[in-house]
Amino acid sequence: MDQKLLQDFFSNDRFAAFVGVELLEAAPGRARARLEIEERHLNAVGVAHGAAIFSLADLVFAVASNSHGTVALGVNVSVSFMKSARKGILTAEAEEVSINPKLATYLIRITDEDANLIALFQGTVYRKREALMDHMPSEG
Repeated sequence: MDQKLLQDFFSNDRFAAFVGVELLEAAPGRARARLEIEERHLNAVGVAHGAAIFSLADLVFAVASNSHGTVALGVNVSVSFMKSARKGILTAEAEEVSINPKLATYLIRITDEDANLIALFQGTVYRKREALMDHMPSEG
C-alpha cells in the first residue's frame, strides 16, 4: 500500500493524535513513530506512564500490520518495560516477524533519544478479508 495513503489513513487515528503520537514512516510490514514526553504523559511517580508508551507502540503496530492493504486487528499483545523515561522523545519501530493470510506477528522496539531500550511490544493481528481502502474516510 502507498506510504502516503497509509499515513493519511492513520492520521484519522484520533486517540493516537490525542496522546501526541506522530507517525514518521510507513512501509510494507514496518512503521516508525515518536512521542515527546510531556507533563501529561507522566504517572504518579514522575515517569512516562505505561499507557503512553503502549499507545506509541500500538500505533506503529497498527500501521505496520495494515500496510499490506488488508484490515488487520490486534488479537494479542504483550509489553515488557525495560527502563523508565522521564523526558525527551521516545521512538517506536515496528518490524513484521511473520505473516500469513490470517495472522501476522510484529515486534516493536521503543527507545529513547540515547537508543536505550525502554520497552518491547509484541503483537499478533487477525487479517480480515476486507480491504483497508473500504474504510478510508469519504470526502465531501
